[in-house]
Amino acid sequence: MPAVALLVVAAWWLARPPAPHLLETGILAALAAFGLTPFVRLLAVRGGALDHPDARKRHGAPTPRLGGVAVFAAFVLALGRLAVLDREMLAITLMALVLMLAGAVDDTRGLSATLRLLLQLAGAVAVIVAGCRLSLFAEPAGAPINIALSLLWIVGITNAYNFIDGMDGLAASLGALIATLLALVARGGGQPGLALACAALTGALLGFLPHNFRLRRPASIFLGDSGSASIGFLLACLAIKEDWAEGDPLVALATPVLIYSVLIFDMIQTTVWRIGTGRVRTFRQWIDYTGRDHIHHRFADLLGSPRRALALIISLSLGLGLSALGLRRGEGRQALFFLVQGALVLLVVAVLQNAAAGAPRRRGRPRS
Repeated sequence: MPAVALLVVAAWWLARPPAPHLLETGILAALAAFGLTPFVRLLAVRGGALDHPDARKRHGAPTPRLGGVAVFAAFVLALGRLAVLDREMLAITLMALVLMLAGAVDDTRGLSATLRLLLQLAGAVAVIVAGCRLSLFAEPAGAPINIALSLLWIVGITNAYNFIDGMDGLAASLGALIATLLALVARGGGQPGLALACAALTGALLGFLPHNFRLRRPASIFLGDSGSASIGFLLACLAIKEDWAEGDPLVALATPVLIYSVLIFDMIQTTVWRIGTGRVRTFRQWIDYTGRDHIHHRFADLLGSPRRALALIISLSLGLGLSALGLRRGEGRQALFFLVQGALVLLVVAVLQNAAAGAPRRRGRPRS
């Protein structure tokens, strides 16, 4: 089947002229990712890019990484047929390629967390210089604030996506959902180039998903750092490539925040919990820390099944992200309402998670 998919992609590429259609772009990327993944898996096995089981991980056998190589290649293949590579998109793609290559090295031989963070910062600066940045405050006076917020957004979302990659199918399906929502908002806002790029990323992730999420068997390959870093970077940059609402910074801010709300919530929750419990005391410790305290770990423990946790996280992300679709012609008051609504939903989630985590300890205390 993967070989057939690649033959279809080759015939499609050679015989059919490029068409700026979201569905066609997504299908092409999906077929390419589905066909390329087994070959990348073979390279990962031969190159020693394996994720070995330990006490923190659920999989029971060494599993190949480097899945991000297939996803990124499929994304570039689908997007390369279309004339949508402006200066900003070219910078985003090139910097994502750098992070993908660095991640592939990390998957194979290992890289320090500090070096990976420096590469993310360098990539963020490069795309900001190319013109991809937030425009929440009037310039030129507000330019330094816009640049600082853009830098924080890109690096933060890149790492948040990396943090969420801890369960079969989660990062790929959540990334595909986010990219789909971005494509719909971009299409409704008259941004066809951005919509096509998001459709290509959606298709690439969906094409990879059958290898990463299998009903009765564990994943045959993981995204690895090559995928989590490059895809997280792509998602972060695509969210701020265009303005979501001219003249209304609250609407422009609310749209990506709602779509990425689960990623943002997970990063904030784990950071606050680690600092509050004393597990993290320095920035270096925060970079290097790994643990089973992310939203997917908590939901899996609460529901007794990783698959139930996956379904709940996707449902939560979809419910909050759909609010962004209603802001295409919205006003600041409506954006504020959706933001408050989303914050309250996530607050309830946090309270229930903490209550469930503390319940066994309370039940185990002897009565006085």
